[in-house]
Amino acid sequence: MAGRMVRYAEPGARTDATACSRRAPAHRAAILLTVALLGGCKEESPLVAPPTPRIAVARPLQQLVTPYLEATGNAVAVASVDLVARVPGYLVSIGYRDGAFVKRGDLLFQIDPTEYQAKLQQAQANLENSQAQLVQAERELQRQVTLGRDSWAAQSTVDQQRAQRDGLRATIRGQEAGVTLAQLDLSYTRVTAPFDGVVTAHLFSVGSLVGVGGPTTLATLVQVDPIYASFTISEQDALQIRARMAAHGRTARNLDHVPVEAGLMTEEGYPHRGRLDYITPQFDTATGTITVRAVFENAGARLIPGAFLRLRIPMGEARTALLVPDQALGTDQGGRYVLVLDQNNTVQQRRVRTGQLVGTLRVIETGLEADDRVVVNRLQRAVPGSRIEPQTVELTPTGAISTASAASR
Repeated sequence: MAGRMVRYAEPGARTDATACSRRAPAHRAAILLTVALLGGCKEESPLVAPPTPRIAVARPLQQLVTPYLEATGNAVAVASVDLVARVPGYLVSIGYRDGAFVKRGDLLFQIDPTEYQAKLQQAQANLENSQAQLVQAERELQRQVTLGRDSWAAQSTVDQQRAQRDGLRATIRGQEAGVTLAQLDLSYTRVTAPFDGVVTAHLFSVGSLVGVGGPTTLATLVQVDPIYASFTISEQDALQIRARMAAHGRTARNLDHVPVEAGLMTEEGYPHRGRLDYITPQFDTATGTITVRAVFENAGARLIPGAFLRLRIPMGEARTALLVPDQALGTDQGGRYVLVLDQNNTVQQRRVRTGQLVGTLRVIETGLEADDRVVVNRLQRAVPGSRIEPQTVELTPTGAISTASAASR
């Protein structure tokens, strides 16, 4: 063709494209080798061990502790009664404010007494009429008896007059009973407080017809001072209480000599002081427990019927015990344990048997010695078998750590 030059390759010669494609793998291999050699020349970074955790440890607190039997129960009203309308009628007044404290004898509800006053007056009038007739009948009987002695009156006349007198006497006794019933019905129109206590909200308003077809509950009166605390204890604990009473020369008749302390869920400790009042005479064979009741003075109604209570009964004299913060105790399938340090500051797990709670401190019955160093905070950092840097602190009777900085670490 005119104007175009055609270049032919000699036999055995390679074109530029073929040569480039064959040289590319060799270049890539050289680059990778160079990078590897350069990387091998760098120094390796040393592994830095994590710092030893600094954890507060303390020796168990030693102090006098009174052994207690602890239980939970509920406050129970000493007395609770429904205030009812025992006679039919219209409610004309309510003499208290809902939830008010009332005294025995206070008028709480007034039912219209008009009808019952009239019935009482009617019964009294009938009685007075019969009493007047009786006086006349006795005089007439006396006159007939006198005439009979002189044979001026027949014996049958005397007997009839005596029967009339005796009939009037029986009528008067029945009418006296009617007066009593009328007085009783009239008294039922006044619903008063049978004892001191707190009255619930009224269930009927003034003008309501109550007492029709039977007694109608108007409100409920609850006695709150004193107040009971009812709870259950195990058979073993009940026998311990009896043994303690026997050691002091007391029997079941002297229950009021056994002190009981109580506290609400929102209260610290056991601020309420009472005494045992009653123990059921037999155990519940299904649960192996026995019901116990204590009585507490309750001025100001601080204990409300139905409220949940923490209770405890002293079971002996005070003794020296070892205590640690309750939060320093752990729990697993094997039971309760604490973490302690050995001479090399290595954490060890120690099984313990715990006792009662004293504030925020827990009594340790067995498993701990007075000179042991117990981990009291940051338990998650103290792994059994690992070493730590201990920071020695002291425990206070309130359970607080005396070194503020240690508690905050």
